[in-house]
Amino acid sequence: MTVVSDPKPPVSAAPSTAPAAAVDHAAAVEHAAAARPAATPAAVDPAAGGLAAPASAGAPLMTVTGLGFRYSRLRPWLFRDLGFELERGEILSILGPNARGKTTLLKCLSGLLAPREGQISCGTAVGYVPQDHGAGGTSFSVAEMVLMGRSRHLRAYQTPRREDHDAADAAMERVGVAAWANRSYAELSGGQRQLVLIARALASGSELLILDEPASALDLHNQSRVLTVLAGLAADGMGVIMTTHHPDHALHISRNALLFVGSDDTRWGPTEDLLTGSALSAVYGLPICTPTVGTVSGDRVIAVPDFGPSCRGDCPVPARSGTALPSNFSAALPFRKDLP
Repeated sequence: MTVVSDPKPPVSAAPSTAPAAAVDHAAAVEHAAAARPAATPAAVDPAAGGLAAPASAGAPLMTVTGLGFRYSRLRPWLFRDLGFELERGEILSILGPNARGKTTLLKCLSGLLAPREGQISCGTAVGYVPQDHGAGGTSFSVAEMVLMGRSRHLRAYQTPRREDHDAADAAMERVGVAAWANRSYAELSGGQRQLVLIARALASGSELLILDEPASALDLHNQSRVLTVLAGLAADGMGVIMTTHHPDHALHISRNALLFVGSDDTRWGPTEDLLTGSALSAVYGLPICTPTVGTVSGDRVIAVPDFGPSCRGDCPVPARSGTALPSNFSAALPFRKDLP
């Protein structure tokens, strides 16, 4: 399929409770643009001191070349000359500041937006998992939410078949949410809803999952649950592309990463080579170091931002029950986790 440069922007993605959870790329859909020649998959030139392109280990699940997007001719480019390859069994993490085009890129990769230029080649159906914005007043059960992932296999008004119910049940088992099948989706926590949305995408039969900040706003335990599920899916041979604001997550589960530095500077390469303290500091605009620390599971590299001098010593201690608060008492005391 050929896309004319700078067409009218298509309709954006549906909210997280919409039935559609997969976009069909089975015919190796390609978005081709005539505006500019295709760039090499790696957005950083090794000859210029950048990172070398990650080694390919077989036919890529997705190949992106020279991709560019802007919402109109009068708007600036969100990204341009962007390229990468994704292998089966690989998790690619995409990082960068807010409003740099990460979600827009995911919508292009999922077929929900047409890029202005470049090519996307993918030989499988894509399961898109948007950010969880709450239950939205839905009264669906967990089983019904997951069953919606089968909509791409059904005709209009067709009742789900036995095979559709079986696929939904298998997806819930695989993600570990089968015990919640009869619970209301609206009553679940944010972490639980995120797992249900992942199960819904799996039920579609996709071999590639694209997730927009899957661990956003989750507590540490639920972040671990989501990352563990994604790592397990990749171990089974699926491809995973996700955006994240947590460099630690990328350093934990991604062999390669894509870093948004600017509209004309996107860098793709091995995660630990790409997400260095200096690179992260430049992207996010504050000092970040990447030390190696020992954990129960072994040594790992983490990203530690410097938020400035600690306020712990300046935070007043609140009075105990029955005593008056000091005149300089501030409500901004959540910094102190050890207060009575």
